[in-house]
Amino acid sequence: MSSSLPLTGERTVPGISRENYWFRRHEVVYAAIAADCSGAVVLEAGCGEGYGADLLAGTARSVLALDYDVTTVGHVRVRYPRVAVARANLVALPVPDAAVDVVVSLQVIEHLWEQERFLRECRRVLRPGGRLMVSTPNRITFSPGRDTPLNPFHTRELDPGELAGLVGDAGFDDVVVQGLHHGPRLRGLDDRHGGLIEAQTELALSGAPWPAALAADVASVRCSDFVLHGADPGSSLDLLVTASRP
Repeated sequence: MSSSLPLTGERTVPGISRENYWFRRHEVVYAAIAADCSGAVVLEAGCGEGYGADLLAGTARSVLALDYDVTTVGHVRVRYPRVAVARANLVALPVPDAAVDVVVSLQVIEHLWEQERFLRECRRVLRPGGRLMVSTPNRITFSPGRDTPLNPFHTRELDPGELAGLVGDAGFDDVVVQGLHHGPRLRGLDDRHGGLIEAQTELALSGAPWPAALAADVASVRCSDFVLHGADPGSSLDLLVTASRP
């Protein structure tokens, strides 16, 4: 089994310098929720490469990571031995009712056709009082002015109100939406490159060589360069919703 998964655009993977901005943008949310998983039985629905499940395993009592892709499941099993992993359809979770303390699903719901059914499954497997943590790109800023998502792997993107509404309609209480934003250093890189995201996207679409300054700045991004808070989620890059099963 290869030590790394191919970079296809469907998921981010660690250890690739020019992917580092997107990797850190995902990793920072795992780091932010790790304390809330301390001592808990955690289910990650849609684990991707597995780095996040492994990070959560550092605080959780146990982590079961699920993914539909066979290659991904095999990779996680080999690379992250402290994570239990299984192949599963996320709209039919292979877990008994009220079996887990926390369900985590980061940057996954936008890939699903049956988002409402998925969230109902998350509620089913959570114990009463259990916590749901779901992140997704903010539609308003990720695919602005479009009727369909910019990313071809996404089926439906959500804005803060839509995400909170879906979670509430699935039967969750205490629904809170936070937004992930660029911190001061990334705002400085935005100014330097005419928009850090836009500069990377243009090169990805054109296939042109990366300028050395942009490549170095992207490789330098760390989790601490992002800020996660509840103020003005509508202007955020990504959304994180947390909620409780009654």
